[in-house]
Amino acid sequence: MLLVLFLVFVVTPIVELAVIVQVAGSTGVMNTIGLLVLVSLVGAWLVRREGLGILRRAQAQLAEGRMPGRELVDGLLVLLAGALMLTPGFVTDAVGLALLLPPVRAVLRMVATRRLSRSVDAGRTRWTFGMRSGDGGFTTGPAGGPILDVDSWEDGADGHRRLPPNGD
Repeated sequence: MLLVLFLVFVVTPIVELAVIVQVAGSTGVMNTIGLLVLVSLVGAWLVRREGLGILRRAQAQLAEGRMPGRELVDGLLVLLAGALMLTPGFVTDAVGLALLLPPVRAVLRMVATRRLSRSVDAGRTRWTFGMRSGDGGFTTGPAGGPILDVDSWEDGADGHRRLPPNGD
């Protein structure tokens, strides 16, 4: 994890600056700035287009009563692509543009799914639904205990939050 942070916050800006300086030396400073702005604008448009398509497919999956797992992963990858495309630099723009291509997303989705499956199988990742109860367990509704809505809390005169007397 530390290596990833080092790459993201130290190596990436150095590489981006080196590439920007090389491009500016070849095409001129104003052309380089214009190209960076143009790529960001085109990237934002592409992210919006891809994102809306993914949203429509996710809504269709939900309307059919199915969980849109593939669309959720694609949505996260397109979100990452958008962040990369809006980051000034040619290298991050190239990576972001690659993430906008459906075949690239399909490969990354397959890799991520495989890694997550292995992590779950090895017991390193667990899925838990519900909310944590006072005894450290989880409650999942009437069968497992009450779920408290945040709107059901009220402030007492002593400044502490508690349930209203009628339990609503």
